[in-house]
Amino acid sequence: MRIDAVAGRRVLIDGRFVPAVLRLRAGRIEAVEVLPDPADTRDGSPDTDAVLDAVEGLVLRVPDTAYVLPGVVDTHVHINEPGRTHWEGFVSATEAAALGGATTLIDMPLNSVPPTTTVEHLRVKQAAAAGKLMVDVGFWGGAVPGNLADLEPLWDAGVFGFKCFLAPSGVEEFPPLAPAEFDAALAEIARFGGRMIVHAEDARVLESAPAPPSRAYADFLLSRPDTAETAAIAQVIEGARRTGAAVHILHLSSARALDLIADARAEGLPVTVETCPHYLCFAAESIPDASPQFKCCPPIRDAGNREELWQALRAGVIDVIVSDHSPADAEQKLRGDGDLQQAWGGVSGLQVGFSAVAFEARRRNIGLAQVSRWMSRGTADLVGLPHKGRLEVGADADLAVYDTGVEFRIEATRLAHRHPISAYDGLRYGGRVTRSIVRGNGVDVDRPDHAWGRQLTRPPTRLPARPLVRPEETA
Repeated sequence: MRIDAVAGRRVLIDGRFVPAVLRLRAGRIEAVEVLPDPADTRDGSPDTDAVLDAVEGLVLRVPDTAYVLPGVVDTHVHINEPGRTHWEGFVSATEAAALGGATTLIDMPLNSVPPTTTVEHLRVKQAAAAGKLMVDVGFWGGAVPGNLADLEPLWDAGVFGFKCFLAPSGVEEFPPLAPAEFDAALAEIARFGGRMIVHAEDARVLESAPAPPSRAYADFLLSRPDTAETAAIAQVIEGARRTGAAVHILHLSSARALDLIADARAEGLPVTVETCPHYLCFAAESIPDASPQFKCCPPIRDAGNREELWQALRAGVIDVIVSDHSPADAEQKLRGDGDLQQAWGGVSGLQVGFSAVAFEARRRNIGLAQVSRWMSRGTADLVGLPHKGRLEVGADADLAVYDTGVEFRIEATRLAHRHPISAYDGLRYGGRVTRSIVRGNGVDVDRPDHAWGRQLTRPPTRLPARPLVRPEETA
């Protein structure tokens, strides 16, 4: 359904929630009309409700308990199509995204077959996505042994950067880079102004960690120690220092690495960092044994670590929050009958992540405007999409309506993800995304349409070394 305008009392404009009307045309925000605050009782001040009610056209008038936000820009999603579409695909993933308030996704290069490591493979991925997208989707490329000559052609073809692993990825077709290969890839990416995004766990540390067959979450945690992250992150930082390449640390789980990152920032190195909802919402002490829906790599750590990640977000040491939605079918996820060493590692949270983070942030007196900066504008700026993640004239008409008056009771069987396996199953959050708009098209949760999304390519400019928006405390 095409929407001409969105009107509400709490619309996020320039970092503040204000009464406003957004006029939409041809998939963009054509005009922003900020209205007087209803608390303003000065003589001659127009009645805000009367103005909102008088808006003409096909108007979405949101309730007073709802907030109008830019759509989430999720830059870390494993869609897995083609090749492992039985794990997740473009139809199910983009529907889940839209229902959860995410209007833009950047797809990871692995778990699909073939992986996005050559231009030819990128074309296969793009062909697989054609006609299946409810939201806009772009693609990361991959850096693997032997594809050094493919990196610049992939960049020219429009990928947003290059993912690599420093330890085994879990799939044979996407092997890790050895130290010399990593250095060579960084130097090449620095030459043409790209960005390397890194799964930062050190192979040697993981090889030496105890990893016996076990259903105990505590044993799994010991098999992926903090030192695996800190050692790998030190390697990434040194690579950025030596080559000048922009590097991005994926899914930071360990707070032990925060000082390394802060020091690199103080040095002026082009290092950016993300973390994920599951690291901010869960704690190792509360995870039941033999529960593979919580297994991810790097792992969910203890409650004290979780709070340090929140503090690092507030301080600007961590830049953005992304889902790292990494699903698999039941055969892979439940492999080993509770043995966490055998189960596939990945949390399915694409539809849930924004509501979960917003709720947990509110418990810590962090405002919704700040959450939006971490999950929308910050991520859009990270990948160089200045028309995404903000409500301003000329931006894409990508919006999410988040209503604190509506409870979100999560049932895995009712999520749009392909498989009903989720760490969030059974949780209740006071607030949920009730509506998403993708370039002016209102998503109908009962009758989703998969034709609105477009495939994105990287704008032909050098990306900034770090996100342009820094955190501000907003109550």
